[in-house]
Amino acid sequence: MALPWDRLGGLFARYGHRVYPDWALRHLVQHLEALPPGSRVLDLGGGTGVLAGAVRSARPDLRVVVADAARGMLAHVPPGVRPVVARAEALPFEEGAFDAVVVGEALHHFAGLEAALSEIARVSREGGRLWVYEFDPRPLPGRLLALAERLAGEPARFLPPDRLADRLAALGYTVRLVVRGFRYLAYGVLSRKASGRSSPSR
Repeated sequence: MALPWDRLGGLFARYGHRVYPDWALRHLVQHLEALPPGSRVLDLGGGTGVLAGAVRSARPDLRVVVADAARGMLAHVPPGVRPVVARAEALPFEEGAFDAVVVGEALHHFAGLEAALSEIARVSREGGRLWVYEFDPRPLPGRLLALAERLAGEPARFLPPDRLADRLAALGYTVRLVVRGFRYLAYGVLSRKASGRSSPSR
């Protein structure tokens, strides 16, 4: 049985900010600095909106949406952030709706990883930015984390940095990596929109 995310909102709202190291949050803010005023940012699988809050604190002018499948998590998003109940594999947004997408510690939870990656590219505009914070399952801490997630009933679809970079590149992203131990960032710009995008899910 998977973790009861709907009932964990209060816990994550209180302690969720501790899961992101300072270097990752600084990098997130720097990566989004180039966005024009009023740009739209999607925090996908954002839960209680920890990353959304960091983005809003640095750039109050940005319009930030948190999308998550757990309504109980979204009940705790910070002020000024729009919560949307949605699965990553079928996002209820128009093509090219966002200037940036951020995904923190969530990619490995998506049951349909390939569909979720395609949806990220679909809802991003050409030239849009992407920032992903994930864990490498190859070092010992990553292997133990993946094992713990599987025992908890989670999909545990962890990708090594190079494999995620390859999949994002196939979707049209220019990707760079920052690797620190078993933690890593994959970030970049959607330099071209691949053809054949599916229509938005409703």
